[in-house]
Amino acid sequence: MKTCKSCRAKFQPVRPMQSVCSTSCAINLAERKAHESAKKAAAEDRKRTRAALVKLKSRAQLVKEAQTAFNAWVRARDAHLPCVSCDKPPTWQGQWHASHFFSTAARPDLRLDPANVHKSCSVCNNHLSGNLIPYRAELIRRIGQAEVDRLEGPPNPDKLTRDELIAIRATYLAKTLAKRKETDALPP
Repeated sequence: MKTCKSCRAKFQPVRPMQSVCSTSCAINLAERKAHESAKKAAAEDRKRTRAALVKLKSRAQLVKEAQTAFNAWVRARDAHLPCVSCDKPPTWQGQWHASHFFSTAARPDLRLDPANVHKSCSVCNNHLSGNLIPYRAELIRRIGQAEVDRLEGPPNPDKLTRDELIAIRATYLAKTLAKRKETDALPP
């Protein structure tokens, strides 16, 4: 006795390589295999298309995507901390930003440096241009004088490659997801 690969019923095979019990089960099995094959081919096609689209993206688009993922991670990392500039509590209901101590225009090499970016309220970041005097004092308290001196030191002119930007984006997306899961798991 064999088990039909389509309906899972027991049957006595008539031919040695027979794997289904009837013609209708053979048709059903063939349709299922064709569907699975088409599904696999469509997934491969989507994968190739995604890879081709990434190759078409400009470096500026990749920088923007990496920056977006990085900023989301900074806000998740500092979710329990007050505003870096004005000490607004984390329970403040306004919008939170990832505020750069040195702007991305002034120091593009520090754009994705975790020591240079901290959570700030929208008031300090937008309307007070970062509120830099109290920001610096809090920055020294949070990361130490040596790290602030490193940030204030000479710029690094090296540009990130396309592959590095893609990897940075993926890394920070994963870190943000992990941080959010960790935060959601905490008791209220």
